[in-house]
Amino acid sequence: MSNISINIAIDMGNSSSKIGLFINSELKRDWVCQSLDEIVSIVNQSQAKRIIICSVAIDGQDLAKHLKKFNINILTASTPIPFKNHYKTKNTLGLDRIAALAGAEKINRGKNNLVIDIGSCITYDFLDKDNVYHGGSISPGMDIRFKAMHDYTKRLPLITEFKKANLIGESTKDAMVSGVINGIAAELDGIISRYQLKWPDLEVIMCGRGLNSFESKLKAHIFASPKLVLIGLNRILEYNE
Repeated sequence: MSNISINIAIDMGNSSSKIGLFINSELKRDWVCQSLDEIVSIVNQSQAKRIIICSVAIDGQDLAKHLKKFNINILTASTPIPFKNHYKTKNTLGLDRIAALAGAEKINRGKNNLVIDIGSCITYDFLDKDNVYHGGSISPGMDIRFKAMHDYTKRLPLITEFKKANLIGESTKDAMVSGVINGIAAELDGIISRYQLKWPDLEVIMCGRGLNSFESKLKAHIFASPKLVLIGLNRILEYNE
């Protein structure tokens, strides 16, 4: 057992938290949690020695103080990472974006990678084959677009769920769904094609909770990696051994 490495990666997002259990660098199990108590219970029942926490919602120290018996690393802008960061405002780079890039470095090291994370916002990040991160772009995600149409008009409803997105919406709700979903799909294809013009060998990795809504709608070939952030967090943890 002494040669077995057991790590826990925790990704604390705005709406939920994800936990990954890694044994010898391989993701063996993952959970989605809605509360701090759930996270603490799962971690305490694991045999992990080391934990890495990435939080965009609350201060990771709030969780760390409940897990004092573990060796804990909290991801920050100053944490050493396994790629060169050429972003000009490093302190403003989202920690989840850093983790996703580390996941791409783990999966596709030595390739030109476009990492797309579809969450509250849609982020596009470019990591080149020389392991240099150059930056990317950020645009509104599904929820923000639906909320903006509701908040900035007098009569458009707030849409929180839908079944499908037809090209032609035959009701106001369907038209809004069409605009948001087909609009994002067109945006994704457009951004990807512009990167491919510069880097024909581009690898596109997509993650985030909106992955299932768009994976089958795109013209471009993508690699879907729903656990990319957890994989990246474990990569950063191992890099900092």
